[in-house]
Amino acid sequence: MSEPSPFRQELEAAVNARHSRLNPFTEKWVKGELTRAQLGAWAAQHYQYVSQFPRWCARVYADCPYSDARDFLLENIVEEESGTKHVDLLIRFAEACGVSRAEVEGARQLPTTRGLTAWCHEMSYKPFYEAAAGLLVGLESQVPGIYRRNLPPLKPLYGFGDHEIEFFAVHIEADEVHGERGYEIVEQACTTPAMRATAVEAVRQATEMRWQYMTGLHRAFVLKDDL
Repeated sequence: MSEPSPFRQELEAAVNARHSRLNPFTEKWVKGELTRAQLGAWAAQHYQYVSQFPRWCARVYADCPYSDARDFLLENIVEEESGTKHVDLLIRFAEACGVSRAEVEGARQLPTTRGLTAWCHEMSYKPFYEAAAGLLVGLESQVPGIYRRNLPPLKPLYGFGDHEIEFFAVHIEADEVHGERGYEIVEQACTTPAMRATAVEAVRQATEMRWQYMTGLHRAFVLKDDL
């Protein structure tokens, strides 16, 4: 395997500098220190974010100048929205935690959740290369690393069955591919030093926004702070 380009290394460093797999909420989850009610509260907040992701990707798709990248983005959107939708798998997990579909869909966003979704909405209107860097590299490429930690304790420590936790297994596999393609697309699209610098900054912002979103969950549902 060839050595990653300096730009790829910069993108990866920006992701790893604030990767949410190490957030305090993730640490509590991994140690089995959350209740099902707290996991259900996470699912309700997470729905507010992931249910909108295909629409953000659709805007990026519309502005994409590369046919192969458009194919990937369209595939990504269809995968999320057709058949058994990924958000339906998330709601299945929420219901196993004792939170109904109506409660998930109608949940009030925490300020930090609102911050993340608003940032994603804004990012989806940026030039293609910048939007792809923020949404695909900064956010989506993190998912396998987070869920590889979240999934293993769900059966032995929390008592869930395979059917109830399918959301996590599906995303570990799917987003491994999505994240890698995201890196490739951003490398292809960023043809100048200025574009590369903008892309790295978009990734840095994305990881910070996701970290703050996760920290908001920890503060609201673990520390019981009034956000």
